Parts: sequence; C-alpha cells; structure tokens
Amino acid sequence: MTKSPLTIYLAAPRGFCAGVDRAIKIVEMAIQKWGAPVYVRHEIVHNKYVVDSLRDQGAVFVEELEDCPDDRPVIFSAHGVPKSVPAAAKTRNMIYVDATCPLVSKVHIEAERHFENGLQIIMIGHAGHPETIGTMGQLPQGEVLLVETVEDVASVPVRDPAKLAFVTQTTLSVDDTIDIIAALNERFPQIVGPHKEDICYATTNRQASVKAIAPQSDALLVVGAPNSSNSRRLVEVASRNGCDYAQLVQRATEIDWRALDGIRTLGITAGASAPEVLINEVVDAFRDRFDVTVEIVETAQENIEFKVPRVLREPA
Repeated sequence: MTKSPLTIYLAAPRGFCAGVDRAIKIVEMAIQKWGAPVYVRHEIVHNKYVVDSLRDQGAVFVEELEDCPDDRPVIFSAHGVPKSVPAAAKTRNMIYVDATCPLVSKVHIEAERHFENGLQIIMIGHAGHPETIGTMGQLPQGEVLLVETVEDVASVPVRDPAKLAFVTQTTLSVDDTIDIIAALNERFPQIVGPHKEDICYATTNRQASVKAIAPQSDALLVVGAPNSSNSRRLVEVASRNGCDYAQLVQRATEIDWRALDGIRTLGITAGASAPEVLINEVVDAFRDRFDVTVEIVETAQENIEFKVPRVLREPA
C-alpha cells in the first residue's frame, strides 16, 4: 500500500533548555558522588520519561522534605522552592543541592530587591505551579500577590498603588503576559517592572518557532507533559497562530491518528523538559504511516550552558 506524502516541519529550537539539562545533570552527578538513593523534592523537571529514567538510576522522588531521611542528600527541583525549604534542611543538617534554574533564581533575586526597597510585588503566574509557589515563598506572606489574567489585575488588593513592582513566571505565554503587563501599567502607572524580560529565553524561542510553523501546518504536535506550563503554552500559541489542530502528547502512543487523517503537513515541537529521544519516537511513528519529508525550521540558535553547583564539582 502506497503511503501518503507528509511534510513534517520540525521546530528548532525545541526540547531541553539549559536549565533542564543542568537539573538532570545535578541528579545524575549527585548519585555518582553520594551513591543511591538520592532524594528529589518534587519532579526534577516536568517529564515522566526523564523522572522514570532518574528513578532507575537511584533517585527517589518525594513531595515534601519531611518525606526524606536526614542522612541522605536531597535535591530541590528546577522550578525553585520557598525559602522555608532549604532553611528546614539546614536545621536538620541535611546535605542538599538546589537545582533551581538560574533564570528562576534571577526572578527570586529581583523580588527580594524590590521587597528591600519597600515595594509590594505582583507576580504574573499560574496558581499552584511549583515555580509560582517557590517565587512567592521567597518573601513573607502578603508581600507577593498573584495575578493570572488581565481580569485579575482589576481586583488585586494592593497596599499602596505607588509602591509596587511586578515579576513573572518564566514559562508563560509571551503574548498573554504582554496584555497583563499592559493592564498593570494602566492601573498602576508607577509600577516597577524587570530590567529584562522574566520569561526565559527558551520559552520565548520555542514560542517563536511554533509561530513560524503553525500557519503552514495542518496539525501540530507538542511533545511534553500535561503539567508542563511551557509545553501547554506552545499548544495555545499554535492554535492562535493559524493551526486548526494542536495537541499535547507525552509519547507517540498518545497520538490520535483518526484526528490526523488526511493531513499533508505537520508541525512538531517539544517543551523544554522533553528529551530528543521522545521527539524522534514521534517522527518515527509518522514514518511508519506516511512517506515523510522532514524540514527543520530554525528561528534561533541556543548555546547557553549553566554550571552545576560547586559541591558536585568537588571530590566526595
């Protein structure tokens, strides 16, 4: 049976960012240095394949620090943690390694600087997301107020409209954030913003690459986890930029082939926590069913690398 032709537009950049790459290395190097088990508070990154792979090497994933024994190392996830977490680890004399992405740490430092200058902070983010919890947890309760939408801006109860600053979660939609920032500036003309955009380079680059391929794609698949904020934003960006069918899949087994019947062009990208092996798995699944031509659509080049903490570079 003759296979139908299919052009796949493969977004570049896609998949792992420098912060995710560093976080995974931190867990692997901790296991090499101290042996298994090494405990990890929350998923190190939002990807089941990655988490399962690290679990096989000796990582134990827990929800809270109380779930960890005192005598084994613990690693804090790339999303960041409230200040109370490392403080509790210190009290228990635990060995701990902070795998917070340096770009998230930058937002933490910004928030603290604003607080020291007497400003109350408004955070643009998603309620319940680990990064939002971690950033809000850098300061005393009530000093960071959360807004998720333009509508939230109208009702956020601030202490003094003349003494405000804002920060953002690093994995948001660039377009959504622009609208929320505009609403903040309109309601609070004196609000102080970041010197440089909080949304990380990887989120911005992946969204830009989706904008490039979405208009010419009959369908677009984002390889990523349902609890990955940046992956879900990529689906939204595709839908808003001319692609009628955009879906999030964790693995090739989740592809809805009936929904893709008759397509001639397909966009594929991946969230910042998805390894290349899963992207290749999806492409291979299409090769089994179609006569595939792959076109790489590159909109940016990334060469950023973050160092792992010194404790892991020192001998045991």
